[in-house]
Amino acid sequence: MSDVSGGARDTERGRHETPTERWDRNWSDIQQELRIVQTGTQILAGFLLTLPFQQRFTMLSPSEEVVYLVLVALAVVITVVALSAVSAHRLVFRQRQKHDLVRAGNALLIAALAASALLFSGTVLFVFDVVIGDVGGVVGGVVVFVGTAALWVSIPLALRRTSRDG
Repeated sequence: MSDVSGGARDTERGRHETPTERWDRNWSDIQQELRIVQTGTQILAGFLLTLPFQQRFTMLSPSEEVVYLVLVALAVVITVVALSAVSAHRLVFRQRQKHDLVRAGNALLIAALAASALLFSGTVLFVFDVVIGDVGGVVGGVVVFVGTAALWVSIPLALRRTSRDG
């Protein structure tokens, strides 16, 4: 089974790369994935930041205000976590630590994805709560969270079990 740790040339899977080439490819993959997470989070954060300037925002209940503030903070946390990989890259640039960078970037990306699942489901909870009420908000948030978990966890785990290698 392949992982992000590198190793000898991987000819069994059709790749002919050195460990350094594998680390470079893995880092490039992480960068692309971080760009996607960052873009989605920035769009959602932009949406959230416009809400206080809407007339209806003043009609939020105290609990809705708390949910809103948690969502804004979560969007900021995701952005900071995703940018941490960029900062790490800048600080270890040319230090021959690509393998450490890939491991850290992988952990940061997983953390950003987990927080994104909370942000997406929380945003649906918030919007549905404001538009159709508490129960609709909870149902909408749970549906999005469960759907996200199914797509982001169950499918990849199923793919790992049905790997063509074994």
